[in-house]
Amino acid sequence: MTQTARLYGGSLYELAAEEKLTEVLMEQTTEVRKLFRENPDYVRLLSEPAIPKQERAGLIETAFGAQAERYLVNFLKLLCERNILSEYAGCCEEFVRRYNADHNIAEATVTSAVALSDEQMRALTAKLEKISGKKVRLTQVRDASVLGGLRVELEGKALDGTVKGRLSGISKKLNEIIV
Repeated sequence: MTQTARLYGGSLYELAAEEKLTEVLMEQTTEVRKLFRENPDYVRLLSEPAIPKQERAGLIETAFGAQAERYLVNFLKLLCERNILSEYAGCCEEFVRRYNADHNIAEATVTSAVALSDEQMRALTAKLEKISGKKVRLTQVRDASVLGGLRVELEGKALDGTVKGRLSGISKKLNEIIV
């Protein structure tokens, strides 16, 4: 994440906190980010210097003006006007980071070979909340290469209980013994 994204994303968060709109803007910034990912041509259009800035701002107003919070619409226009719309994803990351810090939330990812059931996800979430002392937002990723078991990443720490991880550990120890 760039310094620009930190600055702008942090400023948007501070404004949202001041106006008591953090939940609303958290949801909307995430949704706009998803829309931008799904429509990269639209983002390229909004970043096209050959199109006058007023026209690009009008496109943002048309697309988001009626549905999104006014602060978010103006934020998008500001990024567009300053030709830094490409920083939007980083701004969102900073917004989410600040939101999570203020609300005692930890992001976690669990990787498994097969999909976990809702009950397993709830149990894992409860265990991670107990370990971290925070509310945990758990995202599931499937990766057949792990073979079996789970790999959990929580606040930058990896807990690897996968068959692949164990086999790698055994292989590493064997290599140390042989050398």
